[in-house]
Amino acid sequence: THTHTHTHTHRVVNMSGGLKRLVPLLDRVLVERVAPMQKSVGGVILPDSAVSKVNEGKVVAVGPGARTPDGNLIPMSVKEGDNVLLPEYGGTQVKVDDKDFTLYRDTELLGLLVG
Repeated sequence: THTHTHTHTHRVVNMSGGLKRLVPLLDRVLVERVAPMQKSVGGVILPDSAVSKVNEGKVVAVGPGARTPDGNLIPMSVKEGDNVLLPEYGGTQVKVDDKDFTLYRDTELLGLLVG
């Protein structure tokens, strides 16, 4: 028998066989987290506490999009290669070939980082 517990711990899904096999469904987005750049003032590296804990990620794969109740496709707001701002919590951790990725829904992403 399965018991379902609703805790706020991250689920980790282990996969082997390469990234090509993981195609997000519906409005899901596969993201690889990127360490934030260390901000410097006049060439001095600031300590971690002075650097805002911005969660950045690079979009690795996107699903086709969700559908409305009448069957129309809702276009995705991001595409492969986009840099995005991630929420502090949420997402499903996925490990592929010893690399860590996170699966989010399109609506969970906070913003697009451009420039």
